[in-house]
Amino acid sequence: MSIDRKPYTQALKFTMFSISAGVIQIASFALLEIFIKDYWIAYLISLVLSIVWNFTFNRRYTFRSAANIPVAMSKVFAFYLVFTPVTTILGDMAEGAGVNDFAILAVTMLSNFILEFLYCKFFVYRGQEDTLVVGGLPVAEE
Repeated sequence: MSIDRKPYTQALKFTMFSISAGVIQIASFALLEIFIKDYWIAYLISLVLSIVWNFTFNRRYTFRSAANIPVAMSKVFAFYLVFTPVTTILGDMAEGAGVNDFAILAVTMLSNFILEFLYCKFFVYRGQEDTLVVGGLPVAEE
């Protein structure tokens, strides 16, 4: 009996790309915090940068999907239409209550990581995983 390692491999890849997107988000957030004192503005800009990074690499390497990019990005955009206002409002409220900006960001990023993986796996790329073709050949498991 063989164990299907694909879900574990995907989770690991998604984790690694999310960490790299997290570094981009934290670094850009920290830089923006120097110049912009409103939590929500710095958060939104840093979030958009990390979303674009994460989407690009996870579509190609984690899910290896040839899904229509505008459609897949629209689905991810729909996720963030809900996630972003909720986390922005709650983060702004938490900041107003005296919670450290970076603590708010850490909780938000962890929530984003878990929810986005599930959303991409079971909605954005459902039935379209392992369909990416490069140079006329299917992309092999990496």
